[in-house]
Amino acid sequence: QVQLVESGGGLVQPGGSLRLSCTASGRIFNIYDMGWYRQAPGKQRELVATITSGLSTNYADSVKGRFTLSRDNAKNTVYLQMNSLTPEDTAVYYCNADISFMYIQVGRRDFWGQGTQVTVST
Repeated sequence: QVQLVESGGGLVQPGGSLRLSCTASGRIFNIYDMGWYRQAPGKQRELVATITSGLSTNYADSVKGRFTLSRDNAKNTVYLQMNSLTPEDTAVYYCNADISFMYIQVGRRDFWGQGTQVTVST
């Protein structure tokens, strides 16, 4: 009924930049909050940034000033611009979205993407 697909991950040197994209598709009625989470080796999944339908953003302290979250509602897409990357940013990044959808009746819940690997290394 709804799918989230991430792209843009890869290998980058410290200090470099990367832009992640997440596009939602399916029987979507509306998309509310969207965001990115990440999970590094040996660690729990953590919030990176979220953005509301009103474009209010929230960032983890570790990425403030370096990452920028944006969304294009016409494309059902959220972007995460990551600058000044460090090895500590290495993780699998997951897209998350609160979506209302049509499945027998109208439903609403969080959806998760499959994740995209970001590796920051020399």
